[in-house]
Amino acid sequence: MHHSRAITRKSASNLALAFVVLPRAKRNAMSALYAFCREVDDVADEESIPVEKRREQLTGWRTDVRRACTNEVPQFAVNRELQPVIREFRLPFTLFDELIKGCEMDLDIQRYENFEQLELYCYRVASVVGRLSIEIFGYQNPACRDYAVHLGKALQFTNILRDVRTDAERGRIYLPLSELKRSNVSPDEILRHEYSDRFHSLAAGIAGRAKNFYRLARETLPAEDRRSMVAAELMGSVYWRLLQKLEAKKFNVFGPHPTRLHNGQKLLLILRSWLRVATGTTGPNYGTP
Repeated sequence: MHHSRAITRKSASNLALAFVVLPRAKRNAMSALYAFCREVDDVADEESIPVEKRREQLTGWRTDVRRACTNEVPQFAVNRELQPVIREFRLPFTLFDELIKGCEMDLDIQRYENFEQLELYCYRVASVVGRLSIEIFGYQNPACRDYAVHLGKALQFTNILRDVRTDAERGRIYLPLSELKRSNVSPDEILRHEYSDRFHSLAAGIAGRAKNFYRLARETLPAEDRRSMVAAELMGSVYWRLLQKLEAKKFNVFGPHPTRLHNGQKLLLILRSWLRVATGTTGPNYGTP
């Protein structure tokens, strides 16, 4: 797990943060899965490399993870470390394929016409990761799969709101064009990092969509699986708090630094998650009015 752990440590992401609440074996398995997700995402985002070359690289990752899923010998170190995890938890190639399709969307699409298109992207790059993760966490009720889909979309919508400026600097706008038109916000305004009451209205509508997915996740999580989903619940709590911070600043996301939670806030959320497990508290810590 040397390569996977190194990638996970270097990322310092909120997803990697959630691993601390897991037993060691599951934490190592999640590090291997996260390293794969990080690698394919980095391929798609490396704009110094021509698009067609990145497409070839993603095809190479698809071919290699298929090897890992079919008991052949993978070429990439990350996939060799991931292979025992795939075997133990029976992770299907179809989900890895969907994740790579999501990365490929970033090669071809810089604007999304409507929520239907955007939700497909969110499903592929976030909900699919949730679907893979819950297999590692372990669950009893198949409804957990729907929970993972809803929570993944909630987290990704929150990411999209946080990263409007960062994405605009790369020429990307994930906010649906239909919603821009509804709020009378032009794509050029976003590319120029122009904040307005109209943008606030636009972002508040997107946040409402995210809140609905948090609510659906909260309502869908089966009671018997809440303890095993502690890492996912920690993620939900972190991103719910992030969404609240964005809302408090009226979604003015065009400053030079993306909105983040400081380490003290994250530590408090980790401690709360541990307490919820220890005391058997059942209600998720997000998605409430």
